[in-house]
Amino acid sequence: MKFLDQCKIYLRSGDGGAGAVSFHREKFIEFGGPDGGDGGRGGHVIVEAVPNLNTLIDFRYTQHFKAPKGGHGMGKNRTGAGAPDLVIKMPVGTEVLDEDKETVLVDLTEPGQRAILCKGGDGGFGNQHYKTSTNQAPRRGDPGWPGEERWVWLRLKLIADAGLVGLPNAGKSTMLAATSRARPKIADYPFTTLHPQLGVVATDGSEFVLADIPGLIEGASEGAGLGTRFLGHVERCGVLIHLVDGTSDDVARDYRTVREELAVYGGGLAEKKELVALNKIDALDEAEIQSKARKLARASGGKVFRVSGAAGKGVKELMRAAFAEVKARRAAEAEAKAAKKAEMENVEIVGAEAEDAEARDIDE
Repeated sequence: MKFLDQCKIYLRSGDGGAGAVSFHREKFIEFGGPDGGDGGRGGHVIVEAVPNLNTLIDFRYTQHFKAPKGGHGMGKNRTGAGAPDLVIKMPVGTEVLDEDKETVLVDLTEPGQRAILCKGGDGGFGNQHYKTSTNQAPRRGDPGWPGEERWVWLRLKLIADAGLVGLPNAGKSTMLAATSRARPKIADYPFTTLHPQLGVVATDGSEFVLADIPGLIEGASEGAGLGTRFLGHVERCGVLIHLVDGTSDDVARDYRTVREELAVYGGGLAEKKELVALNKIDALDEAEIQSKARKLARASGGKVFRVSGAAGKGVKELMRAAFAEVKARRAAEAEAKAAKKAEMENVEIVGAEAEDAEARDIDE
């Protein structure tokens, strides 16, 4: 399956059905009167997040989506059938943006989440709706209201707890393969990874999702290399694992290059919690490891993990530290959700008490 994380599609909701112009005709009933029914509502266009998708490749072959029209009204006061809604299934983590590619219409972050992007048109009134004491035989039936249409951009941001960043050939794919059952392509040339990869890392009886994105080079924010297109996939991560190639001549420069590209990209990546790791220590002697770790610590201003994805050295300690950050973020998010839920419940209770007080005032 090919990986596609960005595309543009056309959406149109269904038009409402037309109202009917009809008169009741029955033997021995001299003045039957109007009995034209109203038209049915057109179908909505709804997007839904489903957990078993991880790419937008389906939208490469189908770009136009149109909901059905509502049924027309009929005689005998029969209302036209409402059209079924058009539900478009998308991967969890998909952002739906307006045509300007900046305004976020909906962010599908949880399985089962739904949103209406285009509302179906209302049905038109039939002539029975216009019957009055002074107009007992109206011959007016309205057409249905037109549906909405729009072009939208879809941008997929993979849901991951932690993300691997670094220069090309820093060993990110090897680290992902060493810590999970993911099998990314691994080779000894730059830009082996051409699209993001996900893996589930098991540590201390728990699991978290680790994302590997294509490497960044100097000038990536201006389109050099593969650019910063795939950085969106680590925007949702709670922690970034920054791998630096230990065999490089200047590890401090490599670290600063990636940090500058993250800062230019924005999206809060430069402010995220970061774990810095000196990778490929199996190819260095002890003196080189000590020297380069000190240089990297001065450049990053924090602790430097010494690891080797190929040899498995220091990997468990790095993953434990990453999971500790992921666990703290999960706890903070759960606490925020609980606080928001309690606030909503308090609002409902206050509203109910106000209604009861108003009802008592009226009784008195």
